[in-house]
Amino acid sequence: MIETTADLATACEQLARGPYMTVDTEFLRETTFWPQLCLIQMAGPDIAVIVDPLAKDIDLAPFFALMANPDVIKVFHAARQDIEIIYNLGNLIPHPIFDTQVAAMVCGFGDSVSYDQLVSRIKGVQIDKSSRFTDWSRRPLSEKQLDYALADVTHLRDVYLHLKDQLEREGRSLWLSDEMAVLEATETYDLHPDDAWQRLKMRLKKPQELAVLQKVAAWREREARARNVPRGRIIKDDGLYEIAQQQPKDAEALSRLRTIPKGWERSSSGAAIIEAVNAALDIPKNEMPRVPRQQQSPEGAAAASELLKVLLKLIAEKQGVAAKIIANTDDLERIASEGDKADVGALKGWRRELFGDTALKLINGEVALRFVDRKIEAVEI
Repeated sequence: MIETTADLATACEQLARGPYMTVDTEFLRETTFWPQLCLIQMAGPDIAVIVDPLAKDIDLAPFFALMANPDVIKVFHAARQDIEIIYNLGNLIPHPIFDTQVAAMVCGFGDSVSYDQLVSRIKGVQIDKSSRFTDWSRRPLSEKQLDYALADVTHLRDVYLHLKDQLEREGRSLWLSDEMAVLEATETYDLHPDDAWQRLKMRLKKPQELAVLQKVAAWREREARARNVPRGRIIKDDGLYEIAQQQPKDAEALSRLRTIPKGWERSSSGAAIIEAVNAALDIPKNEMPRVPRQQQSPEGAAAASELLKVLLKLIAEKQGVAAKIIANTDDLERIASEGDKADVGALKGWRRELFGDTALKLINGEVALRFVDRKIEAVEI
């Protein structure tokens, strides 16, 4: 393992000379808010290394500089968590990137295919997964564990080259651009504490309840970050909902809540929650947040949505693309309800050409689905 800044710089210089590199990380986050980076694996066409970010004599600056190098394509599999770590530690987002999980969906390998499944199908190699649940923060790591970690980037080279060639051969390289733009966007990883409530499933019906939820969720987010513990260690989601609905204005009211541990109302956290609740209730009525309302779907929209699901599956199978990357359930429901006025990805760019235009014809009665020779097909009327 690389354990010094000098050795890391040498490896990064060599990797920077290639057109692409594969990257993976091993981390722990079960007991912390911020992921604890434990290993970095990197490989280029003729080099593969493991970096120990926990080594006392290492500065990761060369690694971050390499991640920012626009001349080297950074290849990940299921990139989001790896990029989140790099963003949090290095204050940068790798660019340009290539996510093999997304590329595999475009190439017809199914929805959210795993790395080991992809390696098996492309290379015919079975990865030994016995080291998957390693505590990567422990030292020393065994040769078997290091071999497992390195395999996450060495096989990825062949997977990348195979998918890249297939995308170019089928003229689908640009299909990845929208997904890669999301992965390279700062807002994907930099959620402001005041927006933390958006992670929660809406169970509320009144503006006051939403105002309280927003304030308490923001407090929990800041507290979890400051103490570097998971959000649920501060207070669980069910507790946030109960506080939003019961709106305790003092310690006595807080102590009566089912989700609040006994005696917690007398703690500094209890006082902070009471303060957040009262701050929310002090918001003038005309400035209260609006509770998102689900629009009433027009008659027949539910049935139309079911037909669109059949059409999506039909087109996805015919074109060899994972249905999930073309459209999701929300896209289909909105197309069924709003037609060509629906502002959804399925009606934009290559997705519209592949699926969206036919979907609109289906709900407008210009295309029919029929069953012929034990197969479903779409026919223009």
